[in-house]
Amino acid sequence: MSERRVVITGIGCISPLGNDLKTTWDGMKEGRSGIKTITLLDPAPYECKIAGEVKDFLPDPYFRVPKDSRRSDRYVQFAVAAAKMAMEDSGVDVETVDRRRFGVMVGSGIGGLGTLEREHEVLLTKGPKRVSPFTIPMMISNIASGIISMEHGLYGPNMAIVTACATSNHNIGEAWRMIKFGDADAFLAGGAESTILPMGLAGFANMRALSTRNDEPEKASRPFDKGRDGFVMGEGAGVVMIEELEHAKKRGAKIYAELVGYGVSADAYHLSAPSPDGSGPAYAIAMALKHAKLNPEDVDYLNAHATSTGLGDVAETKAIKLAFGDYATNGLMVSSTKSMTGHMLGAAGGIELVASVMSIVDGVVPPTINIEEQDPECDLDVVPNTAREAKVEVSLSNSFGFGGHNASLLVKRYV
Repeated sequence: MSERRVVITGIGCISPLGNDLKTTWDGMKEGRSGIKTITLLDPAPYECKIAGEVKDFLPDPYFRVPKDSRRSDRYVQFAVAAAKMAMEDSGVDVETVDRRRFGVMVGSGIGGLGTLEREHEVLLTKGPKRVSPFTIPMMISNIASGIISMEHGLYGPNMAIVTACATSNHNIGEAWRMIKFGDADAFLAGGAESTILPMGLAGFANMRALSTRNDEPEKASRPFDKGRDGFVMGEGAGVVMIEELEHAKKRGAKIYAELVGYGVSADAYHLSAPSPDGSGPAYAIAMALKHAKLNPEDVDYLNAHATSTGLGDVAETKAIKLAFGDYATNGLMVSSTKSMTGHMLGAAGGIELVASVMSIVDGVVPPTINIEEQDPECDLDVVPNTAREAKVEVSLSNSFGFGGHNASLLVKRYV
């Protein structure tokens, strides 16, 4: 059997920069920050008062039955919307394809935290009889994937990998693997998150993980900068349509790029801190390159996980140097779009793969904004502050999650 190639044919985005692909990508190219003072709750009692919120989002139009949106957690609403966008962007007609070979893998790092908080309050104040019967299906992390399959009548492989902030990359990568293996022809894959909530904000803040640059929200997320003081929470969803090449060609699909490599590894080191030597992520990058049959020097642009934490950005720099050698500081362009979106947790990898793909399509590398004094321990070409026009043939996207989960995706110009 000849090798099955996998291509990206549809994109869906909900982000702090905008509620579609164009607005999100334009915001990245402009170097625009989506970080503001929190409005989804009263931030006064919290040490961190800023986040990357999704604005002006109306879920009803994305559901076949609008009232179903009200039986869905906010993270599910984002997922359903991004999946519908990716489906429509791809131009696929489900009536003309084998729907048992069309799967969904859309995960969430935390799931329906808003539902859990709300219904727990009901339990405490009104008693167990008043807790909604929809509580469990609304809060579980796999339900977005299930609902997307129901919305579109997709009977293929359906699951949701949960690996914290590596969630999107693992879902997209394992969907890629199933297409390569011959178990499916197409997938909607990615991640969604909505945790700008009292428990999410307090939990991350008390870990000392969040930035407290509350008086300058737009400048708070500053990966690779010497003055960084923690990440900024974001929310949203990133979903891509991936297809086996001949399946896509047969229906005349437009092709954004080819998904050519996927690498996974574990740090086996700490609950939340990265392994200081960067060896885990370096192995994931090397695996992605091996699958793609590419050399390190073939990669033009790397969308870094880089969240704006003291330990994380340095560890990833070390990982990039281990994986790319001298080329890491002599030719490779690296940027963190989290400087603009904040850290979208389980949705981050989906949005960041989109940025990696669009760098190839548009010939523009998005910047790392808020670089005022670059950390000498992060001595990479981080495309500081301003987008850069460049011919990009190959892009790599890193995502790493609490628990030491590492995943890298590699995309290439389709020829």
